[in-house]
Amino acid sequence: CAAAPVFPVIGAGVLPQVERLFSSPALRRVPSPREAAILLVAGEIPESAREALDRVHDQVPHPRTTVTWDGASPVEDRLTEAWRALCAGGKTEPDRRPDTPPNEWKGKGDHGHGGEGMMGGVPYGRPMAMPGEDVRDGLQLDRYSARVGPFAPMLPPGLTLEVVLQGDVVVDVSVCAAPFPQPDEADAPELCAARMVRLLGLDAAAARLVQGRRPMAAFTRTTAPRGLGALPGAGDARERLSGWLAGQHGPNRVDGLADALVGLEWHEMTLVLASLPPSTLARSLSMTEAA
Repeated sequence: CAAAPVFPVIGAGVLPQVERLFSSPALRRVPSPREAAILLVAGEIPESAREALDRVHDQVPHPRTTVTWDGASPVEDRLTEAWRALCAGGKTEPDRRPDTPPNEWKGKGDHGHGGEGMMGGVPYGRPMAMPGEDVRDGLQLDRYSARVGPFAPMLPPGLTLEVVLQGDVVVDVSVCAAPFPQPDEADAPELCAARMVRLLGLDAAAARLVQGRRPMAAFTRTTAPRGLGALPGAGDARERLSGWLAGQHGPNRVDGLADALVGLEWHEMTLVLASLPPSTLARSLSMTEAA
């Protein structure tokens, strides 16, 4: 039987256990719920994220099933048994959410479009993309706003961001929810490296890192290379992130995570966030909120 396709929804306190679980060849960690048959709900999911969990559940195609896990008891056999049951025609799970748009249509035009002409408006609760000055070279490109998280696989579990993009360049970021707390074990260099490598699509290499079969040099506080996301008068992403993580404000003032990430391309931002030890990211966000 092929490896069980599993999409993990990771709550508090279980990130290292989930990452080590998927080093098993009997399980395949899929990058999207659309590719899964089993939804693994691991750890404690706060009430504030329950609606998001239900939306992820309903994205898993039929036939589907859910396995909950506390991160301590054995779970691999349960997952493989659930997969065999589905392959044999086992019962599927119904949707948890109504099959309706999450927001009402709010177009302003005569035919339900935007505001003036075909521009403006907030159809289905999301503002239409409108041109704006680019943060890097001044090109007038459309800006698109989207909320990502708390279970987006390219972000730390629990982290929810409101991101404004021009093309693939991040021009604004707001932190809507901080990452779920994780044990210190999640800060291990090999796990930080595995998260980045997995984002590059190198699952086998990520598994070798998790299993400790590939030695790792000491990790810096952030692995962003110099020059990445450089902005006129604001330094590069490495400089901005280092100042933010240290709580320091030099000539290139950084007031929070948003300022540190602006100017990066989308994939660069996800790699940088994956490289940060979870405890460092959570602690820095807490300090920012307290300030």
